[in-house]
Amino acid sequence: MKHMKKADIVLIAALLVLAPVFLFLNRYFSAEKGGVYAEIYHDSVLVYRIKLSTAKEGSFSIPGVPNVVFHQYADGSIAFIKADCPDKICIRAGRLKYAGQFAACLPNKIMLKIVSEEKDREGPDLTIE
Repeated sequence: MKHMKKADIVLIAALLVLAPVFLFLNRYFSAEKGGVYAEIYHDSVLVYRIKLSTAKEGSFSIPGVPNVVFHQYADGSIAFIKADCPDKICIRAGRLKYAGQFAACLPNKIMLKIVSEEKDREGPDLTIE
């Protein structure tokens, strides 16, 4: 504490107080007004597109891949709950609920991503010319 000045302590305290406020404001203003969807891909092919706000709670798997199981929750989130891959990174990703979140089970070639309804569905996010 000898090397810290009073101004340093005030600055650190202000950051600790303001950080949760900015996190809350970020969640509030980035909330999707039209809803979010869970898109599940297998071998780069869209298998399911589920609107999370109206989805019913339950577990399901992709046809042809019964060893990977998803669970939709009543709070509008979705998660991998079972997979036969050795590392289980997809399960440890937890519940996904907000646009931009994703999880993947690479050994099974399955990707789960959360997208916004307002997102342009026709083209790529970035075009390089």
